[in-house]
Amino acid sequence: MSTQQIAAPLTIAVCRDPDAFAALGPRWDALHRNSPSATPFQSHAWLRSWWLGYGRPGRLRVVLVHQGERLVGAAPLMLEYRPLPVLVPLGGGISDFFDVLLDAECPPARTALLRALHQAAAHAVVDLREVRPGGTAETLFRRWPGPRSRLCDSVCLELPGVGLEELLGRLSRRAASRFRAKLRKLDALDIRERNVPAAEVPEAVATLLRLHARQWSGRGATPEHLRPRFAAHLARASAAMVASGDAVVTEFQLDGRVVAVDITLMSGELAGGYLYGADPELRERKVDITTMLLRHDTRNVTEKGRRVLSLLRGTEPYKRHWRPETVTNQRYLLARHRLAPALRLLTAAGEGRAFAASAVRAAEARVPAVRTGRERLLALRPGASPKS
Repeated sequence: MSTQQIAAPLTIAVCRDPDAFAALGPRWDALHRNSPSATPFQSHAWLRSWWLGYGRPGRLRVVLVHQGERLVGAAPLMLEYRPLPVLVPLGGGISDFFDVLLDAECPPARTALLRALHQAAAHAVVDLREVRPGGTAETLFRRWPGPRSRLCDSVCLELPGVGLEELLGRLSRRAASRFRAKLRKLDALDIRERNVPAAEVPEAVATLLRLHARQWSGRGATPEHLRPRFAAHLARASAAMVASGDAVVTEFQLDGRVVAVDITLMSGELAGGYLYGADPELRERKVDITTMLLRHDTRNVTEKGRRVLSLLRGTEPYKRHWRPETVTNQRYLLARHRLAPALRLLTAAGEGRAFAASAVRAAEARVPAVRTGRERLLALRPGASPKS
């Protein structure tokens, strides 16, 4: 008579020790691979590197579910005060997506992670920002046993993970013809691509950020992208993710010189161009940089079998040319019953900010084009003039 193997019981814990979190690497990577909705921003390399650069001592709160030695569930969180105590995702504002991780081969882990989160929420509201639609966190929100609320977060754009010719079929005949002319321009210049090996990634990231600063000089670069802590994080995380196959760092060379560098991050079903830097010389030579990067990205998604090519957060006009699908990230607020007033306060604050932002966008749409941010603000104020 044969005996059936009995699965080890599930255990839950909260990791507060950064060294213990670092030691989870191999088990976390296995869980990340077995979590269908995971994005690159939940990889251990990304989160661990982010904590080294942005974490605050004593605030780590990573909720874990183990089955024996196997990690089957995780919610990477940290404690903040706003001024109320809130559990927020690791990764902060430089990560485009958040989700919790659940091993698809261990269905009971979902209930165990829900119970662990409920326990962790004894003294703080759980505030899960930037959850991609269809994420695992969405199922936990639906099953949450206490007060909860949902808000819309950032808007993202997505394309199907198909080849360039199939994407051209989404365009009008005239637009597709213009795009092919841009491709011929790239081919005529003989811009060559080189995937950077992991050992050379830190140097390539330094080049990327240098070019990124040049391309945005005088045009309002994202301040965080110019800070040393971001550079250190991006070099650490990208090198580890290239080594594990979760990222591709590409140099674009013209006449033997590096004129652009791009970082594409990947998970099981998704790839997205995270950041690039390009020499202003390319625009002077009439190179369409977005066309160059899109050709590169479509090769990545098709060769590596990703289902989605995400254009990540933002709805810039150049992204709209390809008729992408609009996807709105969600914000899930979860609380115990005794913290319901705090949840209502956070929800009202989030709704207020969203309403204010919508009102500003609507007002800007009614104001004639102006040259500076100061003039724009003055134009929105009744009776004001740019000279006042």
